[in-house]
Amino acid sequence: MVSLSDQNPLSSFSCITIKIGSALLVDARSGKLRQQWLNSLATDIAALKSRGVDILIVSSGAISLGRSILGLTGQTLSLPRIQAAASAGQVALSEAWRDALAQFNITTGQILLTPNITEERRPYINARNTISTLLDLGAVPVINENDSVATAEIRYGDNDRLSARVASMIGADCLVLFSDVDGLYTAPPGADNGARHLPVVKSITKQIEAMAKGAASHLSRGGMTTKIDAAKIATRSGTSMIIANGTTTNPLAALTKGAKHTIFPAKQNPAAARKRWILGTLDVKGQIHVDRGAANALLGGKSLLPIGVTKISGEFEHGEAISILDPDGVEIARGLAGMNWEEANLAKGKKSEIIIGMFGHMNRTELVHADNLVLIATKGISP
Repeated sequence: MVSLSDQNPLSSFSCITIKIGSALLVDARSGKLRQQWLNSLATDIAALKSRGVDILIVSSGAISLGRSILGLTGQTLSLPRIQAAASAGQVALSEAWRDALAQFNITTGQILLTPNITEERRPYINARNTISTLLDLGAVPVINENDSVATAEIRYGDNDRLSARVASMIGADCLVLFSDVDGLYTAPPGADNGARHLPVVKSITKQIEAMAKGAASHLSRGGMTTKIDAAKIATRSGTSMIIANGTTTNPLAALTKGAKHTIFPAKQNPAAARKRWILGTLDVKGQIHVDRGAANALLGGKSLLPIGVTKISGEFEHGEAISILDPDGVEIARGLAGMNWEEANLAKGKKSEIIIGMFGHMNRTELVHADNLVLIATKGISP
């Protein structure tokens, strides 16, 4: 968990999602990339990665860059022109991140999301696997809403909430929202001389929400209100969230040196939050019966491999919740299926190397991975 007294608020985190708004990345007058600022941020990211920290970027800027590229003027654009700007600008945005981080031999991968991807089970699992694999390979995923196809009815609407959903999905332990203010104040700091900066918000109350409504930042669509919404999503999922000023160069380095910010600490870590979600929220779609060896392996913190499975009941899909029973029929664990029920029946009782040959599309052979498993029993099973 985060240490609230630490001068460097990022020191205890191992996976950080960073949200960058359009106005930080793109000059409002020229419509051009703020290259020097981006290069400074890339330097900060490289420094964190050199210490073993995984980094994800949620970056706005495609529409702003696309307007300039396509010569679209005027304050208001029709939806088709907004989507066209997003399409052209996304290419430039992706190239900008690629080139900035390539200076440090860091590879990037582009992910474009729409709300169904973080709300529906199968797309959620696919996106999570892609992002996790990029991180495992040492790359930095660069994520944005797919504004080239999104409409007013089918969109996140702002990247504050999108970044919180991404951080939650991947199990990041920290989300940093860069803004033009250095955190949450009790009132708009420019208009109220009595405005007080809040360094820590331990709980999001109605009073905190009221403060946010009066302290909107001009750099984002929803201002401070959407940042508080993002904090709700993040902290419930075990992700601490930080609001910090990103307008200066090297904003991450400034934060690590103790720059003023507001932190919303998570009350539990992402793994605990995820396991509580599996155990208490999801409907069980099937049952897996295991032998005594597999039962003891599970209770020892191992994944469930098909070789230890003796019986499968129910028709479940990949990613749905299943119950795991010991030889006496007692539920000892619950988890998310790594195969559907048909694949599980074919793999039952077989060794991993045989399963890879059976299902060429699989790079993992666990029926339930330990990360997606919640133990109900706590003691070993007698032989």
